[in-house]
Amino acid sequence: MAFRHKSVATAIKDGVKNSNERLEFLGDAVLGSVVAELLFKLYPYKDEGFLTELRSKIVSRVNLNQLSRKLGFNEFMEYDARMISYPNKQSSLLGDAFEAVIGAVYVDKGYKFTREFLLTRIIKPHVDIHMLEVTETNFKSRLIEWCQHYGKEIQFVQVLNPPSDSSKLFYVEVLIDGKVCGHGRDFNKKSAEKLAAEKACELLKIFETEEFSR
Repeated sequence: MAFRHKSVATAIKDGVKNSNERLEFLGDAVLGSVVAELLFKLYPYKDEGFLTELRSKIVSRVNLNQLSRKLGFNEFMEYDARMISYPNKQSSLLGDAFEAVIGAVYVDKGYKFTREFLLTRIIKPHVDIHMLEVTETNFKSRLIEWCQHYGKEIQFVQVLNPPSDSSKLFYVEVLIDGKVCGHGRDFNKKSAEKLAAEKACELLKIFETEEFSR
């Protein structure tokens, strides 16, 4: 189920599908907890702002997408092949699956096992924390800079009636020259904008452009 996208899932009860979305929700929380504890111990003299920023880099969709490809998760994904025509919908496909896998491990094995699995099998061998520490990943600023460089109009628009979302969540779309290039949802509007910008950067491959790589 961790690799099953909602595009090929079937309804099981009250409109809920047997997709990886619930596992993704759980995995996101577990991953955030493990990374937070790791950074807290690794940087005993850094403030909350530094720790929050570094955690965001580690659990960003760009980083999780790359990790998923490196681990071969793309070979196991189940999704509607027609999504290939819509790269915006694919920008978080693998990152979502990564979190869903963590959620599935947690359900099967519990927190202690999942924590060790993340630290020893994924983070230690595949995540260069110190490199991420000095890497600039301010997605919103980078996206705005990219748009200014190429003379494109950028807007962050809050969707008042988001599809099938909790009313407590902010749902934000980023439009470039009037075209939706990314969306984000969070309990904080600024965080939702950052997530939307991150997905737009992934879609536009801004961090892969030599001119904007730092």
